Amino acid sequence: MATSVEQLQHGWAIANYELEGDEQAAKFESLIADVETAAANNPKDPELLIWEGILKSTYAGKTSGLSALSLIKSARAALEKAMSIDDMAMQGSAYTSLGALYYQVPGWPIAFGSDKKARQMLQKAVQLNPEGIDSNYFYGDFLLQQKEYVAAKVALEKALAAPDRPDRTLADGGRREEIRIRLAQIQS
Repeated sequence: MATSVEQLQHGWAIANYELEGDEQAAKFESLIADVETAAANNPKDPELLIWEGILKSTYAGKTSGLSALSLIKSARAALEKAMSIDDMAMQGSAYTSLGALYYQVPGWPIAFGSDKKARQMLQKAVQLNPEGIDSNYFYGDFLLQQKEYVAAKVALEKALAAPDRPDRTLADGGRREEIRIRLAQIQS
């Protein structure tokens, strides 16, 4: 049975927002195995590659050490491959995810983090998906980390006002909670 993008999206939302500890780790590992198989069987499907990058980068953020480093490098490779096939897939989601990786991971010599590349990628993501919850959230979160509070607030408020996505209720609800937390940080 083939793994669909919808199954990956739903599984990610459950793993990210409903599970913790060993259950969460097991769910992410299962989803990563599924997406790697699906992407290997469909190597020209940019949506599967984007979800490979999303799953691996999210899981890396919940782990530590060398396993996290391996996951983020693999996530970057999947996202770059997706962009080489169709950088507009999923409304430019590869730009959003790659931009998030660039500001969230350490720079050289540990990893490949770069605030300059993060800004470029996230600005492109917002350009491609100006009303998107994720594109605006990650751009706002990046700006918050850069201490650009006024611009961060604008982006985060735009993310909070983003229209609900069909069949993404859990993901949108969890993201909106993250947005509220960032807005509260700006207020304080």
